[in-house]
Amino acid sequence: MKLKTRVFELSNGKYQNLPELAQTMGISQDLIYSVRRGERGIHGRFILGAMKAFPGYKLDDLFYVSED
Repeated sequence: MKLKTRVFELSNGKYQNLPELAQTMGISQDLIYSVRRGERGIHGRFILGAMKAFPGYKLDDLFYVSED
């Protein structure tokens, strides 16, 4: 099982681009691009950043478990 995110879909219309989203999340642009490409897994810093960037959402809205 793998932890996946809906952050990228939710950012459409709210943030102009991934660098702006990364800045709001307090993470590097390299990290956000690596997670999006599936090269890096989702970890605590990414989760905390997502909660900061999307304060009106619950964890279940931002993340889900996939059987991949």
